[in-house]
Amino acid sequence: MIRPFLVSTLLATTFSVASAQAQDATPTPEAQTSEAPAETTQGDAAQVLDTGEAVADGTAASGAPAREDNTYVRETSGDWDLQCLRVEEGPEPCQMYQLLKDSNGANVAEVSLFKVEGGGQVAAGGTFVAPLETLLTQKLSIGVDSGPVKRYDFSFCTQVGCFARVGFTAEEVAAFKAGNEAKIAIVPALAPDQRVLVTMSLKGFTAAYDQITSLKQ
Repeated sequence: MIRPFLVSTLLATTFSVASAQAQDATPTPEAQTSEAPAETTQGDAAQVLDTGEAVADGTAASGAPAREDNTYVRETSGDWDLQCLRVEEGPEPCQMYQLLKDSNGANVAEVSLFKVEGGGQVAAGGTFVAPLETLLTQKLSIGVDSGPVKRYDFSFCTQVGCFARVGFTAEEVAAFKAGNEAKIAIVPALAPDQRVLVTMSLKGFTAAYDQITSLKQ
């Protein structure tokens, strides 16, 4: 069950990325045994967002949460909510949000997406929230339709859940726009030989993406 304050938590996480400091993460093919050379400076957002590592083969892996006083859903595009944060001055920061469910309709994870401007290879960022019982060392897997799968590290956990802050390239954003669905996979800590697979619908992705806020670097 989603906690009432999660919307504000997601928005705070999303729009503090630009000032956060973290180790740079660069995608590495899973078939290789060594890490690929890291990219050069890409801005703070690129440093805190994990751009993932390729997976050789295989597939990756209602409601909206209760509203806080300072957050609201401006509109819905397909299966995506446009969540915005009320501010006293200036434009309201907005992100696109989707609650992810398993095949039985149970709430499993959440995702919020935003644009990144001037972030080098990172064109967009995403915050994925998985249950606390997730086996973090197995990472979070994402693949669009029958395309390649990439894995992403989890950044931290709170009482809300475990957060993966992900960076997407322009090519990956284009795949989201052209695709039907993305498969998100996580591994339960109590059942490390199994995977929990949820679907991230891409219906309405382009319309929602065109309206979300850019973080300028």
